[in-house]
Amino acid sequence: MEWEAPAVVLDARAYGESSALVSLLTEEHGVYRALARGGGSRAQASLWQRGNLVQARWVARLPDQLGNVSAELIHAGAAAAMDDPLPLAILACACAIADGALPEREPHPLAFLGLVQIVAALPSIEDALPLLIRWEATLLAELGYGLDLSACAITGATTGLAFVSPRTGRAVAREAAGVWESRLLRLPGFLVGANSAGPGDWRDGLALTAHFLARDAFGQQHRPLPAARDALYGLVLALPDV
Repeated sequence: MEWEAPAVVLDARAYGESSALVSLLTEEHGVYRALARGGGSRAQASLWQRGNLVQARWVARLPDQLGNVSAELIHAGAAAAMDDPLPLAILACACAIADGALPEREPHPLAFLGLVQIVAALPSIEDALPLLIRWEATLLAELGYGLDLSACAITGATTGLAFVSPRTGRAVAREAAGVWESRLLRLPGFLVGANSAGPGDWRDGLALTAHFLARDAFGQQHRPLPAARDALYGLVLALPDV
């Protein structure tokens, strides 16, 4: 059994003296975990960095085995984010969410393509952060927990959408929120068609998707959000408003 495909490295951990246990996301095969022989060596250390886009080849005798993986570098996403804590946190967060939320060996092509877009956008946080938040919403939808931001859940209005119900995931218009406003999640404009976004919008977007990721994608597994997700929110929280 074998396959070859572009893949994003989600994680790599030392195994034995020189190998690594690697987690990859591909478009057709989903998340795969495999043994990279020599992956922990100095010669291969830069290849198996989280966020790198590689051409991976997986081989096993039987389809349900762990298997061995080898790869060639296509794009050094890790290197693009390495010089700044915030781009590096975006990359670490996206990889940790994909690795923890997506079921193994189940194709989720939109999650893969969205992750590639995030990697390609780095180190620009202005491009990568909105992409990350949209990607998290897409990932929720692929897992069956999609948000409904098409119209107000109360009035049916398609304009003036400003909040999301934390219970149903449906949008709520500002004029319909009333006394319930303090209990609703803020909906950043860039998720419903606005062209611009800043630190306040990023914080609102991260808080919005975090609620549903924690409750549904990770909560169903009885696991907390990855530490990398919390670390990213902390960095964005510290950004000055423009």
